[in-house]
Amino acid sequence: MANVAPVNLDPALLDILACPNCRAALRADDDAAELVCTSCGFAYPVRDDIPVLLIDEARRPAATDPES
Repeated sequence: MANVAPVNLDPALLDILACPNCRAALRADDDAAELVCTSCGFAYPVRDDIPVLLIDEARRPAATDPES
């Protein structure tokens, strides 16, 4: 796996950012260098310490329904 830098964001900024998809809070995932929505699960990349909060750039959560 590639060496991924931790998410380096001001905690105050993280407090005011919201998921563009559902408007829920985001949490930092340092292992993947992403901001992950606490509600819908979309994961937004952080590149050069800048969060890319575009739905088209988000990694969507895996389906949890076993019949899908």
